[in-house]
Amino acid sequence: MTYAPAERPPHPEAVHIAARVSAPSSLYASWRHRNWGALKGRADLVRTWRITYRAHDGLSRDALVVLPRWYGPKHDPAIPLVISPHGRGATPTENARFWGNLPALGRFAVVNPEGQGARLALYSWGSPGQISDLARMPEIVRRALPWLRIAPDAVYAVGGSMGGQETLLLVAEHPHLLAGAISFDAPTNMAARYSAFPELKWGLTLQRLARLEFGGIPRTRGDLYADRSPIYFAREIARSNVPLEIWWSRDDRVVVDQARESGLLYHAIKRLKPSAPVVEYVGWWQHTAEMRSFRRLPLALAAMGLLDFASPSAGVPV
Repeated sequence: MTYAPAERPPHPEAVHIAARVSAPSSLYASWRHRNWGALKGRADLVRTWRITYRAHDGLSRDALVVLPRWYGPKHDPAIPLVISPHGRGATPTENARFWGNLPALGRFAVVNPEGQGARLALYSWGSPGQISDLARMPEIVRRALPWLRIAPDAVYAVGGSMGGQETLLLVAEHPHLLAGAISFDAPTNMAARYSAFPELKWGLTLQRLARLEFGGIPRTRGDLYADRSPIYFAREIARSNVPLEIWWSRDDRVVVDQARESGLLYHAIKRLKPSAPVVEYVGWWQHTAEMRSFRRLPLALAAMGLLDFASPSAGVPV
């Protein structure tokens, strides 16, 4: 198979993020004020369930399922499920912290899988086996927690950094699974990332881990790096018709030059299919800083329909 990256688009203009979200800014401000204590973790509105699953290679892995505290076998309305793959080197526990009390404020479940690449666990980098495991998460959660009812056609994917990369690959390879997806500061070209690793702290170690996980370097195993690079799946993402939000920062010091990563992917999708339901959010923040319950993650979820800023019953059972 021959891989050809999309040509670089013109440098995109900055986007005022709040203006791009469907909810009026005043409505969001009021909601944020009412729920500030919950957003900052001063209340405990969620409960976490640890489950295990068999990864694609037969190894046992953990996943954390975060649910509204009121949800359980005796009170189990059908709710959406969010699949949230973690970032490079992060744990399910660290990823679950990003969500805080949002599952209760929005009445949905979040599953945070440990993951497993071809050889590494926390550095899966979009391994085909990992993407297959992510696609199985709804069934894994149903079997582990049979009293949890997932609403029909209400499975989403949300991830940052490597988790954003895997979210994009999930959209490309399993489009019928998802009602929507959100990526924050995702790398989209893994060969470019390998070359950029030395600019980061512990960069040579990251290159060594990448050689182990990918089975070589980009010059000799370019096909394997392309297989895990969302930019090479722009056509599949464009044709998926999955509502997608792509968030990226001009101030990213981890996935450097995001205009050539997430920004390039967005423009490639729109060039291939102008009507694709894909929205780009551009701003200035540190790497994945906005994927936090007290930052702009609520705005992203509201635009996807997972939060309702006008709801008077946020965070309580219905």
